[in-house]
Amino acid sequence: MSPMEEKKVALVTGGSRGIGRAIVEALLGEGWRVHLCSRTPASTPGSVAEAVRELAGRFGDAVAGEAVDARRQEEVDGFVERVLAREGRIDGLVNNAGVGLFNPVDEITGEQWREVIETNLSGPFYFTRAVAPAMKRQGSGWIFNIASLAGRNAMAGGAAYNASKFGLVGMSEASMLDLRQHGIRVASILPGSVDTGFGHPDRTGDRSWRLQPEDVAAMVLHLLTYPPHALPSLVEMRPSRPPGK
Repeated sequence: MSPMEEKKVALVTGGSRGIGRAIVEALLGEGWRVHLCSRTPASTPGSVAEAVRELAGRFGDAVAGEAVDARRQEEVDGFVERVLAREGRIDGLVNNAGVGLFNPVDEITGEQWREVIETNLSGPFYFTRAVAPAMKRQGSGWIFNIASLAGRNAMAGGAAYNASKFGLVGMSEASMLDLRQHGIRVASILPGSVDTGFGHPDRTGDRSWRLQPEDVAAMVLHLLTYPPHALPSLVEMRPSRPPGK
């Protein structure tokens, strides 16, 4: 995708670090205006304020952001309303914010379960619900749900995380069927192990074989190049050479 002559506007959740930060930078590099959000406190490394400050040095007012808790529908709705008031449109949504918690099912507390489900599944629902009316009015838009191969493959200790990602893939597929007649394309991207510090290192401590956040960002840019009549709705990504077992 080459830089756009017409303004394109994207929202990226969990956009201050990791995969989200890589996607923000990739879109800015292609001429998009990007609004990112995260609930990372302002005093913590990787906060929205820190990310916007760093990126503004290269991209000026094309980047903006707010602290938003994706688990709270009123915060999501307010953020989307403010972006629309400023930009007048939303062309892309990247639902990337997520948390991981890995324990045997009988050791997961109710609070931990809700934290994972509300962040990884309810948050994308709230954002999709909030941006869909604007995209319908435009007759166009892309929604990317950053899921995981854990959305198709269960693992021991993954009861909460698997449930959230299986659910996200299902919601994404159903949303695609609901919205495609309005010119809105919805896709799930399911990365395997990504070197973000999110999961656990392998037994040797070597992370070099993992996907990089920039690999996922490259997939987002690639999907944006598809002609309007084509819709890759589910993309699995794996490291090409993981350690042998």
